Amino acid sequence: MTPFTEHTGIVATLDRSNVDTDAIIPKQFLKSIQRTGYGPNAFFDWRYLPDGRINEDFELNHPRFQERSILVTRNNFGCGSSREHAVWALVQDGYRVVIAPWKEMEGKRLPAFADIFRNNTTKNGMLAIELSEADVDEIFDMVAGHVGLTATVDLPAQLVRFNLPSPRTFDFNIDAGAKKQLLNGLDDIDLTLQHEVDISRFEAQYDPLNPQA
Repeated sequence: MTPFTEHTGIVATLDRSNVDTDAIIPKQFLKSIQRTGYGPNAFFDWRYLPDGRINEDFELNHPRFQERSILVTRNNFGCGSSREHAVWALVQDGYRVVIAPWKEMEGKRLPAFADIFRNNTTKNGMLAIELSEADVDEIFDMVAGHVGLTATVDLPAQLVRFNLPSPRTFDFNIDAGAKKQLLNGLDDIDLTLQHEVDISRFEAQYDPLNPQA
């Protein structure tokens, strides 16, 4: 997995809340046993018309977003089923970062991302950034007013800077374990292999017929 330290890319906006994993990659594309080829089918039902032509009304199909690699969206992104394919599709479609807002409702703080989706982003080298609703509203306004707007995401410093004539910077929080995993480019298998010596020692000593030995 490619380590994530700093990334600069064009910012695209998807003004929709509660985007579930079936919207990100529909179920008909889950039959493959491979981990490749999902990118062109990301957001399939919105991205294409029934006859297979590009849906020009879908915001991410706008020409200004063709080279994008940072996605800004609304609350509860990645809800629904636990399919890791949703993150595979986003990564293979060119996204390295997704930004969404947490939301206050009836005195409770609702997270920006579904938990399983957030965990899957880390496993696949994608950074999920949670900001406030006010911050995300401001980002939507900045993108709307500046074609080709880029942002620079600095993971070590936990900052995202929007590259305007007067740059606008937001700081973000991230779990320390997820940060370490991304910075070092470690998926779950890599994390396990860090303990390969201990695992090998245990396997050499373990007797399945006498587990208490």
